[in-house]
Amino acid sequence: MREGRESNGFHDDDPRKVMTRCTRASPLRTRRERSFLRLAPAGYGGLYTLRSPQKTVMSSPFPKTSRPAYDPRRLREIFDRRAADFDEVAFLPREIASRMRERLEYIKVAKGAPARMLDAACGPGADLPGLREWFAEASVTGVDISSAMLARARLAESADADAGAGWRRFLPNTLAKAFGARGSQLAQADFAALPFAAGAFELLWSNLALHWHARPDLVFAEWQRVLKVNGLLMFSTFGPDTLRELAAAYREAERTLGLEPEPHTIDFVDMHDLGDMLVESGFEIPVMDQEVLTITYKSPESLFADVTRWGAYPFERAAADRPGDAQALRRAVHANLDALRRDDGTIPLTFEVIYGHAWKAVSRTTAEGHGIVRLEDIGRGPKQRQ
Repeated sequence: MREGRESNGFHDDDPRKVMTRCTRASPLRTRRERSFLRLAPAGYGGLYTLRSPQKTVMSSPFPKTSRPAYDPRRLREIFDRRAADFDEVAFLPREIASRMRERLEYIKVAKGAPARMLDAACGPGADLPGLREWFAEASVTGVDISSAMLARARLAESADADAGAGWRRFLPNTLAKAFGARGSQLAQADFAALPFAAGAFELLWSNLALHWHARPDLVFAEWQRVLKVNGLLMFSTFGPDTLRELAAAYREAERTLGLEPEPHTIDFVDMHDLGDMLVESGFEIPVMDQEVLTITYKSPESLFADVTRWGAYPFERAAADRPGDAQALRRAVHANLDALRRDDGTIPLTFEVIYGHAWKAVSRTTAEGHGIVRLEDIGRGPKQRQ
């Protein structure tokens, strides 16, 4: 634990605001819109939640995006650099993972517990123990593009194994496995180009990773490939309102300084478009919902520090570097963020979190492209799932 941090908050000298804990609200099955406070992660500022769960309406095609092409090399470099201090912002993926697990309680996984699970873009491996605990008999694999993140995941796995070994070390391998000594397998890989055979997994989990790819439709197609038929995909990602205060502060600063506008945040994809992509990628009955989290900060500097630790903008700038304008731009952005202070003196930063799950559909075409109609489906309506 870092010096100066308490278990239930930061000391007064930390730039983020200390908030008290709030009662958790009921999970996914409540479909009416409501506003409520949610649990603030240990040691962090205000975490407010406005949830509007809804089933997606399949309508618009994949929209045009201003995002540059996906560059796995650059993304790997970003997270190799950020791995050492990622714990400073790990509260957010941890909180989202807990909310994903809430949803998993209400989802019926086809044909019982999965035998093999994949955590796509596992980062430092924080979600792997929870997946093993949830499905104790399953084999869990984690992949990430960053070798530094995987190194941290391996250290965590080793520490977990040592802490839990105890008397199991004296058992034969078969009995040790039965009593929960199985760890996770880790591999360095791009989550959009996985090194696994088709149909290798029954459950694919991905927490706050999809938005790093410029073409989520291509990622869905790859995830569909490695899932078995009726296998479950469960993921979270960020939506268009994410970092809206920061994006607006940059736009106003560039306008005021007469600078050519540049992107400073990711062009996040809308929830409904993601639902369309799932169907087009061979998934069935996708269910999407979203909530808006607001984290409050006491200074623009602390806000920028967290955004940088999360990875910041992962693409090369389209325009030439502007070193002469950098300081003036940063001062103007800070001033614009300061203008957003609430009555309590804090600066809000919004995150729109999208949750989705869907099942890999049975193929409706042959390899030659001919349609397949199963006799048992004739005269029936759409398949219903929980």
